[in-house]
Amino acid sequence: MDEQRLWAPWRMNYIAGARGVEPTPLEPIAWLPGAEPTCFICKAAAAYADERAARQQNLVLEVSNHTITLLNLYPYNNGHLLVSPRRHVGEFGDLTDAEHLEAIQSLVRYTQRYREVINAEGFNIGLNLGRPAGAGVPGHLHWHLVPRWNGDNNFMPVTGDSRVISQSLRELWEALTKSH
Repeated sequence: MDEQRLWAPWRMNYIAGARGVEPTPLEPIAWLPGAEPTCFICKAAAAYADERAARQQNLVLEVSNHTITLLNLYPYNNGHLLVSPRRHVGEFGDLTDAEHLEAIQSLVRYTQRYREVINAEGFNIGLNLGRPAGAGVPGHLHWHLVPRWNGDNNFMPVTGDSRVISQSLRELWEALTKSH
């Protein structure tokens, strides 16, 4: 197999755990009840003095009464987003009916929006419940929505194949948060 080289300098922040590349992170002025300050979803759902700047910094696309939708900072594919209850909850049985309904409604809305904005042809939608199932944030339930196109690479390849993320997160955030 021939090695392919792709230029993706933004990935270095993930690999090296680099800090200081982005502006100084904004700090919440108020947390939701039961929030876990080390949880990036809880941080995104918190209140800020400058809400627009905080939404952009945290890649938040939408905040509803019970859910929050944000772009995945380390996407598997262009447009990979997360839909989560706003409150810090990790089990299906602990979700309210309103949280269940809003989460599914958000997934439906973003599959439609992705068909319009980035011409997605299909989707992988799922969640990892518990660390043994692959949950990186086992205490804060979240669904993954990953747009797909005919001919793209396999979801989470296990070989050395290449993957190209064709759009920056900031550019995608701008496109998705524009009024339609």
